[in-house]
Amino acid sequence: MIDLRPVLFTLGSLIVLLAAGMILPTIVDLIAGNTDWQTFAIAMFLTALIGGMLMLSTRGSGDNLNLRQAFLVTTLAWAVLPAFAALPISFSDLNLSFTDGYFEAMSGLTTTGSTVITGLDYAPPGILLWRGLLQWFGGIGIVVMAVAVLPMLQVGGMQVFRVESFETVEKILPRAAQISGLISGVYVAFTALCMFFYMLAGMGAFDALVHSMTTIATGGFSNSDSSFGKFDSLGTDTVCLVFMVLGSLPFILFLQVLRGRPLALWRDEQARGFLLLVLFLCVGITLWLMIWKNFTLEEAFRYGSFNIISVLTGTGFASTDYGQWGAFSVTLFFVAMFIGGCAGSTSCGIKIFRFQVLFKFMRSWIERMVQPNGVFIARFNGRPIPDDVRASVMSFMTLFLGIFLILAFAIALTGEDWITSLSAAGTAIANVGPGLGDKVGPSGNFSGLTDIAKWLMSFGMLIGRLELFSVLVLFSPGFWRA
Repeated sequence: MIDLRPVLFTLGSLIVLLAAGMILPTIVDLIAGNTDWQTFAIAMFLTALIGGMLMLSTRGSGDNLNLRQAFLVTTLAWAVLPAFAALPISFSDLNLSFTDGYFEAMSGLTTTGSTVITGLDYAPPGILLWRGLLQWFGGIGIVVMAVAVLPMLQVGGMQVFRVESFETVEKILPRAAQISGLISGVYVAFTALCMFFYMLAGMGAFDALVHSMTTIATGGFSNSDSSFGKFDSLGTDTVCLVFMVLGSLPFILFLQVLRGRPLALWRDEQARGFLLLVLFLCVGITLWLMIWKNFTLEEAFRYGSFNIISVLTGTGFASTDYGQWGAFSVTLFFVAMFIGGCAGSTSCGIKIFRFQVLFKFMRSWIERMVQPNGVFIARFNGRPIPDDVRASVMSFMTLFLGIFLILAFAIALTGEDWITSLSAAGTAIANVGPGLGDKVGPSGNFSGLTDIAKWLMSFGMLIGRLELFSVLVLFSPGFWRA
């Protein structure tokens, strides 16, 4: 039987931290004279009370989690925290249901960026800041989890980073907690730099603050229904593009850069592959818009590169309705949403390294067919790839496709058309944000979906953000056996 006390203590600690995060939007609404400050204050009190009770009732249980407890607390944290984060959203002046509040909070903490709120341009500042904070908290949580938890759980081939992540840095910092602390420092520094450059590009201070948090978290929540179309600026689009890419690179490599290895990002096979893909997509979509849609060079780069990288990284910002560009662009954006960024970043999707691992094994298999007596070893970052990594990656990608199709079919059963169902399922499991079509595309939002569809998408966001197996393993009877 699993000892739940360490799990509940850790969960209580996270709930208390979430309550502490409500202080800022409470103050902002109070200064702005918005009555929602009372809603935030009550939600903060209830959240802190329940989190504190969990901590006090399980204190002294130890803070060392075994493998099964790590699986359990990882899933519970991302499933339970949105319920508390939804309280100020659901009971605010926006008059949303708890279903809508939970959907919005889950979208925030998983850095998905899908929203059910309309009239964002006139929403209370506390709510706008809270949405940004949720994505910011979720972003750093995902990075720390990718460095310290997922390699240990051997989820979807993440064990390939276990040795690399800790062997390089252990010589300097012996514990994962210290590494996570330094990564958090880099995360905060990037957020501050992003805010600074947004303000230089013409954004107001509040917009710059919120958008810097959601950009570096590759989350995509904006303060306007028209997202980045509100600013209509090449400068803000370029700043966002740069920091979306930075947020999609492994944060542990930034530590190596700071330790005197300036070429660490380029020497890492995953980061190099991602940067080359970004370059290829930016050049490709720019040329396509110039040739086939008669865009000028500036328009093609500004709109094409911004939106395709926003979808690729799972950020979900939009500067125009790219769904109106025709069938080719719709197909390209639909495929790009599944790729994602790098493992160890705030990005989402399948992740670049899984495609690289599969390609390397496929190439070695073809080489063995041509030269049966040859010895061909698939390598990643110069190291042989273990067979269990290949099996994990193939299992992950097969399961990813299967869950995507099941989720799309389930959403279609609620009465949605297939374009809406497929893109909604894709954005949920890939944690991207806007889908395709008039209803959930970049010019719409998810408020028109039924409550059942929203709960289905919330579950899809959860399992997509936690790399599928971290959640699904809890449904195995063997997991609960002693």
